[in-house]
Amino acid sequence: MSESRFVELDWNGRTTRIEYQWVGSENPAATTMVFLHEGLGSVAMWRAFPRQLCDAAGLRGLVYSRPGYGRSTPRQPDEAWRPDFMHRQALEVLPALLQALDIDTASHPPWLLGHSDGGSIALLHAARYAPHVAGAVVVAPHILVEDISVDSIQKARQAYLTTDLRTRLARYHDDPDSAFWGWNDIWLHPAFRDWNIEAEIGDIACPLLAVQGLDDEYGTLEQIRGIARRVPHAQLLELPACGHSPHRDQPEALLDAVSAFVRGHRAAAPQPEPAADPPITPAPGR
Repeated sequence: MSESRFVELDWNGRTTRIEYQWVGSENPAATTMVFLHEGLGSVAMWRAFPRQLCDAAGLRGLVYSRPGYGRSTPRQPDEAWRPDFMHRQALEVLPALLQALDIDTASHPPWLLGHSDGGSIALLHAARYAPHVAGAVVVAPHILVEDISVDSIQKARQAYLTTDLRTRLARYHDDPDSAFWGWNDIWLHPAFRDWNIEAEIGDIACPLLAVQGLDDEYGTLEQIRGIARRVPHAQLLELPACGHSPHRDQPEALLDAVSAFVRGHRAAAPQPEPAADPPITPAPGR
C-alpha cells in the first residue's frame, strides 16, 4: 500500500488525527470506495486487499484508521467506548472525514466496504445518508449481539493477556492497548448485549451486498439473513471454508464477487445529476 497521510478532525472534544491512504486509480474523478476496518483493524491490517479490489473494479480507494487504531489518535487512558460507538463512527467521524478530504458525496456518492464492526458502521451510514451513498458491501457485519460473538471476544481477551497477541497487534497500531481494550471492553460490557440496529437498516436504499463465511467464529448467518429481511433488495453471499475474514480466507472469491457487484450497478446507474440535497454535515461530537 502507499504511504499513510494524516488529516485532523475536531471530534470528541479534541483535535483527532486520522491516518488514511489512497489506493487504486489515481484519477480523482474515479468512483471512490471507502474501506471501513474491523474492530481490531487499521489501514495496515487490510494489507493488499483494498488495492487489489480497486485495481480489479477500476475504483479509487480511501482506506483509513478510526480514532484509537493504527496511527490515528489513540484513546485517552480514561476514555471508554460507549454502546453507541459504532453510531458515532458512522454519523460523526466518517462524515467529518469525507468533508475534510473534500469528497463531494452529493454529486459523486462513494461506495462503502466495511468488515465486521466496519460493516455495521457502513450499514448505519448508508441508512442515514441514503442519497450520498452509491452502494455498500458489508463483510461479516453485526446487526445484533449473539452469544457466539461474546464467547469469541472473551477468548480474544484471554489471548491478549496470556499470549503474544499484544506484540502482534503492535505491528499495526501505535498503541495496541488503545485498539484492543476499546473494542474488547465495550463488546463484553453488559449494556452492550442489547445493542441492535435491525430497525435502523431498513432505510438503506442503495445497492447492498452482504457477505459472510460459513465458519465465522464471531457471528451466525442470522447476521446477513437478518439484513436481507429488512433490506429486501440486498444480495447475500455465503462463503464455504471461510471464517470471519473473507478477504483473508477466500480473497479471490470475495474480489470476484465484489468487483462484479460494483461493476454491474455502476453500468446500470444513470449519469449523476446535480443533487438538491446539501452535503453531509456530521453530527456534532459529544
